[in-house]
Amino acid sequence: MFSLYQLFVSIVLGIVQAVSEWLPISSKTQIILVSTYLLHLTFTQAYAFGLFMEIGTILAAVIYFRREVYALLKTLVGRGTKEEKTLFKFVFVSTLFTGIIAVPLYIEVAKVSGGYNIGIPMMILGIVLFADALLIRHSRSKYAIDKNRKKLSNLSMKEYALVGLAQGLAALPGVSRSGATTSTLLLLNVEADEAFRLSFIDMILATTAAVFVTLIFSGGSIQTTIADVSVSGLIVSIIVATVISLFLIDFLLKIAKKSKIVYLIVALGAIALVGGVLIAFFPLGFSAG
Repeated sequence: MFSLYQLFVSIVLGIVQAVSEWLPISSKTQIILVSTYLLHLTFTQAYAFGLFMEIGTILAAVIYFRREVYALLKTLVGRGTKEEKTLFKFVFVSTLFTGIIAVPLYIEVAKVSGGYNIGIPMMILGIVLFADALLIRHSRSKYAIDKNRKKLSNLSMKEYALVGLAQGLAALPGVSRSGATTSTLLLLNVEADEAFRLSFIDMILATTAAVFVTLIFSGGSIQTTIADVSVSGLIVSIIVATVISLFLIDFLLKIAKKSKIVYLIVALGAIALVGGVLIAFFPLGFSAG
């Protein structure tokens, strides 16, 4: 039976996934932390579940960027314009390089098992968030100084690959996919609007592939987690994540373009780091194993 507590947890997970996906923080890490606390999952289960939960934000991205998705499909059947073919090439090449680095990283991280104190990934999250803030601050400072701003049409195949490699690092808990790709594009001197647009379009294919990789390599963990959450709970989480993303994506993208987002990231990093230290050294009998 689908209890009120399961409904509460499902809604919370959907909200966390929706909000964190569109900010330069790691959505899967937020899901790891929340699901570990609320559902008492092991680290391996929570890690697999964090990637699987991205189905909701994929659906939202497809709906929000439906014109770009349609353009990619047109190009796939040989009907795209020059600009649409360029976008297709960018998504294809960057996703290819994402897979080259992300799949091995995922396989290794997924091997982490019993006795893993959740304080460790929390501390990693805090450190990475600080690094994200510094990277974003630096990239935006460079962007403000250099006026030779680029569009997608000005990027090279090598730069497509660099974005893909940055995106692939998001397979590690604590690494923000959106933060890594957006910051890389800004460091490449891409116009801010273009950088955020490309980052989120790029996530659709890469994250869809990540869901399938999760099912292939962590099917057992997913089955166990679904048994704990229930199929109904998972559906609720995905629906909540999709709906809230559709309402928040435009707003959060605008906020993410402002320099004040750096201060928010630093604050979140401080909270994660302090919380991780407290749990790691004063676990109070709690671990993710």
